[in-house]
Amino acid sequence: MNYENILTENKNNVLVITLNRPENYNAFDEKMRMELLDALKSAERDKLVRAIVIRGAGEKAFSSGQDLKEYSIVKKSIREIIEKSYNPIIKLIRTIEKPIIGMINGVAAGAGFSIALACDMRIMSSSAKLIQAFVRIGLVADSGSHFFLPRLVGMARAFEYATTGREISAEEALQVGLVNKIFPINELENETLKIATQFAEGPTKAIGIIKRTLNKSLASDLETLLAYEAQMQELASKTEDHAEGVKAFLEKRKAIFLGK
Repeated sequence: MNYENILTENKNNVLVITLNRPENYNAFDEKMRMELLDALKSAERDKLVRAIVIRGAGEKAFSSGQDLKEYSIVKKSIREIIEKSYNPIIKLIRTIEKPIIGMINGVAAGAGFSIALACDMRIMSSSAKLIQAFVRIGLVADSGSHFFLPRLVGMARAFEYATTGREISAEEALQVGLVNKIFPINELENETLKIATQFAEGPTKAIGIIKRTLNKSLASDLETLLAYEAQMQELASKTEDHAEGVKAFLEKRKAIFLGK
C-alpha cells in the first residue's frame, strides 16, 4: 500500500516502517497515526514479515510526539485522539506476535517516546535523546508511558522522568534499562537490521509465544504463570521450528527456521 507519511520496506523478512515527516521531527498527525496502525495490521497478517523495525526519517528525530499544530486546530478532544489512534497502536505493538524493534535514531519525545517504550527492544543512537515531554506543556504522559516506565526503570525514576520532562541521554537510557543497545548514528541502521534479521531467521513462532507469555506475566501471580508457561510450552513443542531445532541439534548443524 502507498502511504503519504510513513515508508515501508521489507528487507529479508524484516519490515522497516519509517515515520516520514522529517520537516516536523516526525511528529504524529492523524494521517501518520492511521498509516502506522494500518501498516502494523498488515505486518501482523503478512507471513513474509517475521520481524519489524520502527524508525524515524533522518537523524534528528524518531518522533517528537503529537503534532501540536494539528492538535490546536482539529475539533477533537485529546481523549478522543488517544483512544481512537494512539491506544490502538500501542496495543497492536504489544500483541503482534513478531519481534518489534524501536530504532531510536533521534529525539523520541511525548507519544514518540511512548511508542518506543511499547516496542520489544530499543536500539538507540548515541546522540539521540528521550524526553517525557508531556509535562512541559502541562499534560500527563499517555500512550502507555505510565505502564511501561515504572516496569522498566522503577517507580522513583519513572516519577522523575514524567514530572521533570528532562532529557535522557543515550548513555543514561542504557544504564537504567530504557534501551538495549546504543550505537553511533552512522552504525545504527546496520546494527539494528543485523539484530532484526537474526530475529527474522529465528524460530519466530516461539518468539511470538515468548512475547505473549511475558505480556501475561505482567498481571499474573507465580502459580498462574507456571501453569500458563506449561500450556505455552506444549504449544511451542508442536511447531515445525521445534522439530527442526531438535533435528539440527542432533545432526550438529545450524537450524533453518521457517516460522512455522
